[in-house]
Amino acid sequence: MPGLRLPDVIETIVFDVGETLTRDDRYWASWADWLDIPRHTLSALVGAVVAQGKDNAEALRLVRPGIDVAAEYQARETAGRGEALDESDLYDDVRPALSALRELGVRVVVAGNQTVRAGQLLRDLDLPTDLVVTSGEWGVAKPQPEFFRRVLDVAQAAPHATLYVGDHPANDVFPAAAAGLRTAHVRRGPWGHLWADADDVVAAADWRIDSLTQLTGIIDG
Repeated sequence: MPGLRLPDVIETIVFDVGETLTRDDRYWASWADWLDIPRHTLSALVGAVVAQGKDNAEALRLVRPGIDVAAEYQARETAGRGEALDESDLYDDVRPALSALRELGVRVVVAGNQTVRAGQLLRDLDLPTDLVVTSGEWGVAKPQPEFFRRVLDVAQAAPHATLYVGDHPANDVFPAAAAGLRTAHVRRGPWGHLWADADDVVAAADWRIDSLTQLTGIIDG
């Protein structure tokens, strides 16, 4: 597979959250409802800004120019319409894959661009992980190098023995590889599908997977 470096042993696997472990359907649907626009409209705008290489929050600014996203987020929380996350938001392969990895002796960490609230919601799901942390809790977000320095701190393994799994090339694959980590690009969600076969993604990712359950084969292999 392109870019594969051997014979390193993977000791820790770190997972992105949105569209890697969880579906973003509820997240964007709740924003559409709050802004009183059709859900399909906001989904289409998210896809458009993503294809342009922009942050997905730009979709909200297209709907409401000048919006203060942080202030609106707090207003939603105050109104009882804030972030929600439960078992139905997880992809079906999450629990089986994470459980199997821990049985293989792999340290499993979740670290993604999420809010403090999302971090607590994830921990409430009691996933088979060793640690769940978010950018909101760290005060630094992907793709900043400092985020991946924090990832290595909590991974408790050398960069070449740490695998970062994510769907977004610019936020996950490229900066993780630049930090010296191994990388796996998961083909799901808009970002995972849109850039799955891009030459730079193929070159940068050590592995490309369609399901998290394939990670056990990587460890065994």
